[in-house]
Amino acid sequence: MLKRRTFLATTALVASVGLPSFAQAEVVKIGVLAPVSGPAAADGQEMVNGAQLAIDQLNEGGGVGDYTFELVVGDAADQSAAAVATATERLLSDRAMGAIVAGYASGSNFEIEMMSEMEMIYLISANAAQTRDIIADDPDAFPTVWSLSPSFDAYNTGVLPVIEQLIEDGKVSVEEKSLALISSDIPYSKTIADGLVESFESAGWEIKVNDLVPFGEIGDWRGFLAQVRQDPPAVVINTDYLPGNAAAFVSQFMEQPTDSLVFIQYAPSVPEFLDLTAGESSGILYNMLGAPLPGNASERAAQVVGDYEAAYGSTPGVYGPMLYESVMLYADALEAVGNPSDRVAIGEWIGASSTDTAIGKLEFDPATHLAVQGPEHVPLQFYQIQDGKRVLFSPEAYANGDFVTSPWME
Repeated sequence: MLKRRTFLATTALVASVGLPSFAQAEVVKIGVLAPVSGPAAADGQEMVNGAQLAIDQLNEGGGVGDYTFELVVGDAADQSAAAVATATERLLSDRAMGAIVAGYASGSNFEIEMMSEMEMIYLISANAAQTRDIIADDPDAFPTVWSLSPSFDAYNTGVLPVIEQLIEDGKVSVEEKSLALISSDIPYSKTIADGLVESFESAGWEIKVNDLVPFGEIGDWRGFLAQVRQDPPAVVINTDYLPGNAAAFVSQFMEQPTDSLVFIQYAPSVPEFLDLTAGESSGILYNMLGAPLPGNASERAAQVVGDYEAAYGSTPGVYGPMLYESVMLYADALEAVGNPSDRVAIGEWIGASSTDTAIGKLEFDPATHLAVQGPEHVPLQFYQIQDGKRVLFSPEAYANGDFVTSPWME
């Protein structure tokens, strides 16, 4: 028998809801737990769009077996514990809920415990370090929880070799190997920042500035940038992931740019970022785990991105394709198992699956329930913004362009 965990916030909920019921209308509901309001609303809406696109296509094809699908949204809002718990409880209380998918909801992923307590299928696509910390001690206790995001360890260690290769190839000239870094006080941002510091210091780089700001909307980065301008480093990194914050950071850096590479974690992948920065962001670097592969490297990615563009009139970032693939993975598992009430069997099927997706070959590590990361699975992709477009320049096997000198460094 699986070890059960008790999560106090859902004790009453678990007792009152009981087993799911799908008999009345033969409709399986799929919940999307997403920040559709608040500072991350652009991401949240893309999550909803990706899931809705998959559901529309499944229903247009006649559904799965005797079942069609309906989308239900739970708003994680500002990602506070209260907002996420309320949204999660509302979704879990629906007796026709077959699965819940998410890009990210809370920073700590505490809702995983709530999903496990209800044996709810939960496919999440972010905060892999937090998912691993929760699941790795007892993976058998979480048969219904799986992460499309692979280990974020690559975010900690993958930046340095790419930058050093650019230096070695003569594409970037530096007088000294030095770094200035700022992060926000949320596990995703801070964990990556700590990993970057360890990676760069181990390679002999000097950390000139290492600052931390509160999580939330930030309009003024000038204190940090003043330190950068006093003693300019070779590389400036910001691991705050909110696109509005990143846009303000870019604008204020460009007021008096230093001769430094600028790398921003995640935010440049969000379509809103390009809208907010216009031409100012040309030259900015970022990387992604779980981004759709370029169309020249993956027919599946080209199809998913093309369908999204046709449906919504915009190119998706990361979470549209991620949530699309999450819903499709659940549908494949439901077809294999046959009964949406048998969520443990569905979860076990997902954990053992091997699927070609828009983000790469999707398989799961049974010890952590994370997607497998690597060139043959979900690769770490490096991009540079060039004239309002995202150019993938590394790894070479997937590249659709080359790194160019950032305009402020010419």
